[in-house]
Amino acid sequence: MRAFIALELPEAFAAEVARLARVLGTACAGRFVPAGSHHLTLAFLGEVDEAGTRAAMDALEAACAGVGSVALAPDGLGTFGSGRATTLWLGVRASDELVLLAARVRAELAARGLAYDEKPFRPHVTLARRARLPRAPLGDLAFPRPDEARRVTLFRSILGPDGARYKPLHTVELL
Repeated sequence: MRAFIALELPEAFAAEVARLARVLGTACAGRFVPAGSHHLTLAFLGEVDEAGTRAAMDALEAACAGVGSVALAPDGLGTFGSGRATTLWLGVRASDELVLLAARVRAELAARGLAYDEKPFRPHVTLARRARLPRAPLGDLAFPRPDEARRVTLFRSILGPDGARYKPLHTVELL
């Protein structure tokens, strides 16, 4: 199964991200992530088997032991890719605690022999895939207010014709 580990967005922050995405959807074409599916990926594992899933759960527990809530503060919009492969995202400030948590998750995965996407960690929340941005300025946008994330989850990603659906497999509450 296809899996990843992510910070779940707190309810108010997630609602404001969804509101921002709706506003952007009026100015940009693309396949926008549905409300309720926004998250901040810490490590993308790709395909894992049952044993790998159990090991990822153990890695998640170890990485989050003793970790407190993580500050989330918006840091502007950005894109990955170009042309039809452009992904539009909301950047999140790379606070020390967020960067440390991502590093701990990745180290615990590596310690268990689990492969993950080793691209440098760039904290963001994906808003749309196959985005086509207008050349004109987007105007004033209301970004989410800073908040704190308190849940880290191992998700299964189920790909379908309408995009990915995410099923939580194991969640750790941050102190």
